[in-house]
Amino acid sequence: MRLPQTPSFRLDGRRALVTGASSGIGLGAAAALAGAGAAVTLVARRAGELEALRDAIRASGGQAEALALNITDLAATATALAGRGPFDVMVNSAGLARHAPALDTTPADYDAAMDLNLRAAYFLTREVARGLIGAGKPGSLINVSSQMGHVGGPDRAVYCANKHALEGMTKAMALEWAPHGIRVNTLCPTFIRTPLAEQTLAFPERRAWILSKIKLGRVGEIEDLMGPVVFLASDASALVTGTHLIVDGGWTAE
Repeated sequence: MRLPQTPSFRLDGRRALVTGASSGIGLGAAAALAGAGAAVTLVARRAGELEALRDAIRASGGQAEALALNITDLAATATALAGRGPFDVMVNSAGLARHAPALDTTPADYDAAMDLNLRAAYFLTREVARGLIGAGKPGSLINVSSQMGHVGGPDRAVYCANKHALEGMTKAMALEWAPHGIRVNTLCPTFIRTPLAEQTLAFPERRAWILSKIKLGRVGEIEDLMGPVVFLASDASALVTGTHLIVDGGWTAE
């Protein structure tokens, strides 16, 4: 009897683009993809942090280059990607949060969150897909969404709005690009211990609320997302598209 073979989680010979790579989830995703063999282009606005990550990946035997870029500048992003692509894998982890009660949301905070979390994500994903289609290559495009793309939360009307929209965008793009072999999915974490999340975790009452919702009883760590990123990027998820991978400790199981 010939046993079936587990598809490879390796990414040797593939090129990956990671935005928001200077810290948090993006940094973890970049390290995970490089560890699986991908050559990673690291994107964020902070050049110093990117170069430090690039050097650390190279020191560990991986391949990486740093590209300081603000992805809300659509023209600059399109130019930069055209000169470096196509990318077999994209992980878009760039994002921000402007949490406030819905009655107190300012137009400026609304616009800032929508500009990066949705508008920039939309056109970044399109540019990477355009490069793959032009080269006749398949690929895996991953946008970091949130459990808040599937539920609501206090003081998070704007954040939930852009993450719910990101989920819908992902489904539509997956349908359009499936004939090209391009898969599009989201990764949906719960609260992960990052500098951004620490702004919420610092308040005891909010931390207690968070822990009451995460059924496994702990806040997530960056390492909790590294395996899921490699899974979605690799051939191990070859039939997975137009959907979401929720890593939330049971939050949305209710």
